[in-house]
Amino acid sequence: MAKVEIYTWQYCPFCIRAKALLDLKKIDYDEYPIDGNQAEREKMSIRAKGKTTVPQIFINNQSVGGCDELYALEESNQLDNLINQNK
Repeated sequence: MAKVEIYTWQYCPFCIRAKALLDLKKIDYDEYPIDGNQAEREKMSIRAKGKTTVPQIFINNQSVGGCDELYALEESNQLDNLINQNK
């Protein structure tokens, strides 16, 4: 199974929606809540090549973007391929 990581804010509706899709698909992920943590937000931004919005989602250390991009991967049937590529 791929390594999935997601940077979030606790009350961000896009973060909640992205995690809901991952949970629905039973995809395990590491969540990094960055509410009020500037150091972690900077780390996220560096990993996301300058992006500062949340959520930021990584699959196998590759940035896939945010909630909209995650749902686009699902709608185009590419999310399962990314998740299962390490099997």
